[in-house]
Amino acid sequence: MSEDKKLGFFALVALVVGSMIGGGVFSLPSDMAQGAHPGAILLGWLITGVGMITLALAYQNLSLRKPELDGGVYSYAKAGFGDFVGFNSAWGYWLSAWLGNVAYVTLLFGAISYFIPAFGDQKFAVAGASVVIWGIHFLVLRGVREAAIVNLVTTVAKLVPLLVFLAFILLAFKADLFRADFWGTGGAFQWGQVMEQVRSTMMVTLWVFIGIEGAVVVSGRAKERRDVGAATVVGLLGTLAIYVLISAVSLGVLPREQLTKLDNPTTAYILEAVVGPWGATLINLGLIVSLLGATLGWTLLAAEIPFVAAKDGVLPKLFAGENEKGSPKNSLWITNGLIQLFLVITLFSESTYQALYTIASAAILVPYLFSALYQLKLAVTGEAYGPQESRGRDTFLGLVASVYALWLIYAAGLEYLLMCAILYAPGAFFYWKAKNEAGQKAFRPFETLVMGGLVAAAVVALVLMQRGVISPL
Repeated sequence: MSEDKKLGFFALVALVVGSMIGGGVFSLPSDMAQGAHPGAILLGWLITGVGMITLALAYQNLSLRKPELDGGVYSYAKAGFGDFVGFNSAWGYWLSAWLGNVAYVTLLFGAISYFIPAFGDQKFAVAGASVVIWGIHFLVLRGVREAAIVNLVTTVAKLVPLLVFLAFILLAFKADLFRADFWGTGGAFQWGQVMEQVRSTMMVTLWVFIGIEGAVVVSGRAKERRDVGAATVVGLLGTLAIYVLISAVSLGVLPREQLTKLDNPTTAYILEAVVGPWGATLINLGLIVSLLGATLGWTLLAAEIPFVAAKDGVLPKLFAGENEKGSPKNSLWITNGLIQLFLVITLFSESTYQALYTIASAAILVPYLFSALYQLKLAVTGEAYGPQESRGRDTFLGLVASVYALWLIYAAGLEYLLMCAILYAPGAFFYWKAKNEAGQKAFRPFETLVMGGLVAAAVVALVLMQRGVISPL
């Protein structure tokens, strides 16, 4: 790829921020307040902040110590734990990316219906979402760099209404309202009750941070390798500050019980309560721009991962096709075809934005866990380190990031993990096909055991769904 088609530092930062700041931030106050009070929400952000900062620093360190690994979350899992684990990391990331885009366009037309009520009808909303998905599809086919420039513009545009929102709600903040039943226990801090509230915030906080690895995923397209890690850390710290302020300060503007009953996007109705109708108009416009940008960013990431995995021989060669502009065309067509299919499915189900983003969040836990474990493995073994080089800091980063990823798996809950198994299990066929194309044996004994566990979990999930014990989308 020529240098003029590669991505610079600000394009990489925009990809990270644009992927993270999507629709979730605009519904953050009510989503966080659903199951938690102010104290537990702040604790949730503290845990998430520490976990995500260590994960971001791990990605920064891995991008510098393993510059030859261009596939980010997929490449790290494969290099550290073998082809099948790498495949499942790529598969899970891909699932999360395109399911996330279904969630984004679902929310997008909820925002558009504020201005054009006809899109409140699900049939019109799905038709409009389809136009958006395929419009972005053909933009990406024109070239990844061109799409990244558009993403940079939309990232700047989406930050303006959020900063206006913060300015006005900080002025309207009431400390007494914020402190009322601070721990949600009717009085003093009680560990069990508070930690259950903290657990309820984890999938919400994870959802709004998905995209932290955006620069790492496209590291093979970066002008300078050192920009990849720096863009990841800068993007994380900026978005963390915005998220904490929006979710916490809102609890000092409206009572928690009122926040939980607001329609999405809740930030629109909070600002409307403070400044009048123009506040809701501004936020809905910002949400539309934000979701368009996030959908574009995630389309880039969703197409890139299977493309890189196919070039490495762990996905069928079909996914490795690219056009004369260097865009991963086959991967892109397959990805957006699946998004279109799930959009149609939402016409016949009770899908909600929250259900979609929870499944998308659960699907990405495997890639995050193995990225953190690879950081820990490198630091413990000393691979990619000099003989006298200190590894204590990096061991600590890998350990904390790994514990955080395991905590997220616990916080996701059994129901969503089982539904993820239904999506993970079919991947074994694609892995077998890729290995068969390469003339290699697909499954070693341990990998066969893992595959059997996934299939068994998927069967259990299907039986429980059929009996109505757990609910699909």
